[in-house]
Amino acid sequence: MPQIAKYKLPVKLDKETLGQRLARIRKERGFTQVELAKAIGITQVLVSDYERGKLRPHYEMIISFAQTLGVTTDEFLGLKEPKKDVKKPSLKIQRRLNKIEKLPPSQQRVLLKTIDTFLEAAGEK
Repeated sequence: MPQIAKYKLPVKLDKETLGQRLARIRKERGFTQVELAKAIGITQVLVSDYERGKLRPHYEMIISFAQTLGVTTDEFLGLKEPKKDVKKPSLKIQRRLNKIEKLPPSQQRVLLKTIDTFLEAAGEK
């Protein structure tokens, strides 16, 4: 029969599980499970198992996830709040920006003008 722990953790953990946090951060950064798995060198099934809490990541895997997702291990583990002031474009946006930068300048101008027109119509400018 399991014993009740006598010691309390010195940190207060939130209600989000490690797997839920992994999924949330992955989505915020614009990664699919397949893309994250490829970036780390594991299979998509393992990423899914970690996110569902079926597996617990080893400390080396925690470091790999944190580095790939651009967060500290403390943020990844839920020990520290993520920095709010540093907002990077998501991976999806970054990929599109990279493609836009490869276009000839004339096509870039046309595309940016189209984006500006759309944003003005949406009331974002």
